[in-house]
Amino acid sequence: MPPPAPQPPRPAVFLDRDGTLNRQIIRDGKPYPPNTLAEFELFPGVPEACAALAAAGYLLVVATNQPDIGRGTQSASVVASMHSRLFSLVPSIDHIEICSAPGQGVPHPSDYRRKPAPGMLLDAALLLDLDLSRSWMVGDRWRDIDCGKRAGVRTVFIDFGYDEALHAPPDFTVQSFPAAAAIILQS
Repeated sequence: MPPPAPQPPRPAVFLDRDGTLNRQIIRDGKPYPPNTLAEFELFPGVPEACAALAAAGYLLVVATNQPDIGRGTQSASVVASMHSRLFSLVPSIDHIEICSAPGQGVPHPSDYRRKPAPGMLLDAALLLDLDLSRSWMVGDRWRDIDCGKRAGVRTVFIDFGYDEALHAPPDFTVQSFPAAAAIILQS
């Protein structure tokens, strides 16, 4: 019996974490990640929107900068506990890519992974056999949009009105993750 035919690469939706899937902490008009597991809270509709994307054939990959680990102001175990909770609350998430490099000062080898660089998306595409030409990036910061553009995927920006400017124009702008999922599903 011949071996099964290889499956074609699948599209993905790359998801920022803080401010996209879970509530961010706003200080002085800028977003920050939650500090504790107790502060980690999903936005309404996230599990349902992710399930709809997965049902439509998208692999869901979280791509998150977590520089506080590299700075030593947050432990890797706290971030891991948040990701465990995320997997339990949103079982349709397939994979999480994380960059803990602080991204300041002397260039570091992991800088190719830290958004706005596309490394996390490119690494996930190789690991999971993803078709970037049919994939998306959803996020709430300019770094997410630039990362998506550099990886060659379409982008959806969730606009919370932060005190920071976009560098590259997103393909779509919405006010919530469920609205971003609806755009992707209609495309």
